[in-house]
Amino acid sequence: MGFKCGIVGLPNVGKSTLFNALTQTAAAQAANYPFCTIEPNVGDVAVPDPRLEKLAAIAKSQQLVPTRITFVDIAGLVRGASKGEGLGNQFLANIREVDAVAHVLRCFEDDDITHVEGRIDPVSDAETVETELMLADLDSLERRVVPIEKKAKSGEKEAKEQLALMMKALVLLREGRPARLAELSAEERVPFSQLGLMTAKPVLYVCNVDEGSAAAGNKFSAAVEAMARRQGAGAVVISARIEEEVAQLPPAERAEFLSSLGLEEPGLNRLIRAGYRLLGLLTFFTVGPKEARAWTVTQGSRAPQGAGVIHTDFEHGFIRAETIAYDDYIANNGEAGARDAGKFRLEGKDYVIADGDVMHFRFNT
Repeated sequence: MGFKCGIVGLPNVGKSTLFNALTQTAAAQAANYPFCTIEPNVGDVAVPDPRLEKLAAIAKSQQLVPTRITFVDIAGLVRGASKGEGLGNQFLANIREVDAVAHVLRCFEDDDITHVEGRIDPVSDAETVETELMLADLDSLERRVVPIEKKAKSGEKEAKEQLALMMKALVLLREGRPARLAELSAEERVPFSQLGLMTAKPVLYVCNVDEGSAAAGNKFSAAVEAMARRQGAGAVVISARIEEEVAQLPPAERAEFLSSLGLEEPGLNRLIRAGYRLLGLLTFFTVGPKEARAWTVTQGSRAPQGAGVIHTDFEHGFIRAETIAYDDYIANNGEAGARDAGKFRLEGKDYVIADGDVMHFRFNT
């Protein structure tokens, strides 16, 4: 399990350039005019995790299989998109299909690249897009709530529960606040997400800065980071141009190039980590002589759920999970050493998977 992250923003903020860099393809046409992206481009990329290589080296695995993340490059939103302006309806439909939103904001000045609003103000840009998404959510909910209210008045239990969730979102949206700010119990989170509200999705603000600001950011990205803190959202600083250059370099030359710019790693790594934090994801591993493989589950997942990510039969017939913490696997040079050191554990159905666990599942066929 990975996750699908939609790249959104106003036209000409660097969305397609970032997408091309992230996926190391030229699938998305990056051009200096609005709506250069009409159909959403989709790209799967490997999640970089140095732990996987270390595990494979110890186990002498023949193959490394990282977990993956899907990026969807969605065409630029404009003011009025909620009423169909630009290519609004199509864009909004694409956003509804992703798990999280990476909102790219222009945090650089460049007279050669036009800005659809005629000025550089990333916080205002974020508000423009957020407003369009809230208006679209509000319109959708107000149309759907009427028949649900009728069913609830007739005494239908499910309708009453759904109406209560809808009203939590409607109250916020009518106040001009996104649905993700709704206070929900653990039991309400899944049905609330099934309402299909765009502003209920987690948001990560991607500050696209100039090359000189990639290491420390600038005044524009600082304003965005302050906004993200107020909202409880994530924020990451990236230079899409640098990412594009890095993607075109041979792997052996990338570290030196990044170091010359004061960067320790590509922006992709930071973006994925921020996305993982945003969605509450973690990684566990399966390791053997044939392959070392990374798998993704949500935080709080129990051992049978982890087994089910590998194969549904594993979850249904789950017996136990042979588990070694990543640090213990490395410190003891593999499974045999971990066993000798007493770090090899047998975990049952109630075990909550920890990030970095090396696991082997036993199950009934």
